[in-house]
Amino acid sequence: MSKLHEVSSSSRGADEKKKPHSSHEATSHPRSMKRNALLGLAALGVVFGDIGTSPLYVLRAVFTVHDGAVALNESNIYGVISLIIWVLIIIVTGKYVLNVLRADYDGEGGISAMVTLVRSRLKARPKTSTYLIYVGMFGAALFFGDSVITPAISVLSAIEGTLVAMPDLSQSFVVPVALGILIALFSAQRFGTEKVGHVFGPIMACWFIVLAAIGIPHILHNPAIIRALSPQYAIAFIAYHPFVAFVALGAIVLAVTGAEALYADIAHFGRQPITGAWFVFVLPSLCINYLGQGANLLADMNNVRDPFFTMVPQSYALALTLLATVATVIAAQAVIAGSYSVARQVSRLGYLPHLTVRHTSARESTQVYLPGVNTLLMVAVSCVIIIFQDSERLSSAYGLAVSTDFLLTTMLLITVTHLVWRWKPVWTVLMGGILLCIEIPLFVANCAKIFTGGWLPLVIASALMIVMTTWRRGENIINAKRAANEGPLQDFLFLLEKQPPRRIPGTAIYPHSLINTAPFALKVNTKINRALHDHVIILSLKTAPRPYIAQEDRVKIERLSTQGVVHFTITYGFMDSRNVPEDLLWAQKEFGLTTWKLHQATWMLSHIDVQVAKKSRMSTLRTKLFVFLSKLSASPQWNKSLPRSRTLELARTVAI
Repeated sequence: MSKLHEVSSSSRGADEKKKPHSSHEATSHPRSMKRNALLGLAALGVVFGDIGTSPLYVLRAVFTVHDGAVALNESNIYGVISLIIWVLIIIVTGKYVLNVLRADYDGEGGISAMVTLVRSRLKARPKTSTYLIYVGMFGAALFFGDSVITPAISVLSAIEGTLVAMPDLSQSFVVPVALGILIALFSAQRFGTEKVGHVFGPIMACWFIVLAAIGIPHILHNPAIIRALSPQYAIAFIAYHPFVAFVALGAIVLAVTGAEALYADIAHFGRQPITGAWFVFVLPSLCINYLGQGANLLADMNNVRDPFFTMVPQSYALALTLLATVATVIAAQAVIAGSYSVARQVSRLGYLPHLTVRHTSARESTQVYLPGVNTLLMVAVSCVIIIFQDSERLSSAYGLAVSTDFLLTTMLLITVTHLVWRWKPVWTVLMGGILLCIEIPLFVANCAKIFTGGWLPLVIASALMIVMTTWRRGENIINAKRAANEGPLQDFLFLLEKQPPRRIPGTAIYPHSLINTAPFALKVNTKINRALHDHVIILSLKTAPRPYIAQEDRVKIERLSTQGVVHFTITYGFMDSRNVPEDLLWAQKEFGLTTWKLHQATWMLSHIDVQVAKKSRMSTLRTKLFVFLSKLSASPQWNKSLPRSRTLELARTVAI
């Protein structure tokens, strides 16, 4: 391309947005300690909702899995409780809290961030980098599967507590009540959680206190259960009853569901507040409650029908059910909000169509509502509740997505320790070996449940993988056809110089997703009107594989050979809020373009209508799926900030 020179905006202030949670990190200053304590309290309502409601159903699931394959006896109770506690210690504490939380990328967490962190060290290995992209996509797909199951099993488990409080009620009461609560929850998403979100933390703090409080009396009544804290009981359980332990692992994985939320939400709260909340509040409460449930079963093994709610007298069961319901709704809310965030990231990285995004908070850009995702989740969760009916049957579907995600994260963590942290190989092998020795059996044990419900997350993840790969493939085909039809920008500029059109006053902005081709709207406008604005901006937006980019680092300008024509490239992180007009006004001042009057510019958009071609480069079904998705695709979110009176759109049809 012919150009005079290229200018990049300076890097000053780059650190301001680079690590948005940096202010969360603790120092010895009392104010910082107080802030971390408050952030830790807030994290209880978002980060730990899922793992904090696991005691509702884990122990019952263990002793009912595969029609009671794990016999209910004293030896197995000790072994199961010990195994639950040590899985919590090794996977959540050892893996996530002490290691994975340190593997953030520009302050952002989640499997996509870890993939990006690893890819940043593999620039010379494109094949490996591509493989990692698919790992991240599959991890995101599994998360959506988890987002369907978590609200359903959590709320069902809580409502089933009413059967203990009011034995005359039948199971048929549970499903409609659970459906009503969840439909109300999804319907309320459009209003956001800013007004009530500040109470989630204190409510969950109350929940964790209650978990410990109802466990302590049973431990005092049967203090021998404390021996289950020793790993020797878990080891003996595995050594003497390997098949039974293997079956039990398929349900024990439910005790650590939600562990990935610690990493996914690091940007909102920071590593130290999450770590502090885990060690001070969550882990002790969970251990005490599981020990209490074990003591409850030792006292009366008939309580296996509901080891959690039978820990309290029947007169208190209803109050506990109400608190459990609120806690599960909060846990479901956190998962739903997380699904919005993941869907938004995947869309911006180019693996899903443009999604309609509505901000629900004037202060927090991360609080968003995605109507399409919300509707799909509501329908999917409702179908799951209707199909499975109770938490016991649904527990069979829950573990496979979680155990697969654990394995993917461990593989990435091993790579991070080797490539990024430069650990000695012996330590990497030791850590990876310990984790894989636990997580591979967890995964295999849950594979055994495929035909009893484990198929559900696989079907959801596979369907989403088909959608994401189809969209990416279709977009690549469209871009190739566009490049061929639009022609090189350099050739178009050469024609303008050879046959100069008349110039008209003002500035025109042509958004264009490709870098080196001439925008369709620009070519058509010049051909039909035989005129060109005095000032023309070809605007390209890019998404970097990192969460945030400071405004000072976003904008690059190329002054092209034709007078008055420039090429702006604005690069955003996949978590950045996009206000393109605001960034252009900043660039106008930064690059001395005040005479261009961008606040009065005309916006010329290009729209593509996709049709099915007679001969397609994809299969017929995938081509039709892509066309369907393209029709559902919303306009890019930043388009909504454009002035309607100064925005024109030219459409054309492209067949693939």
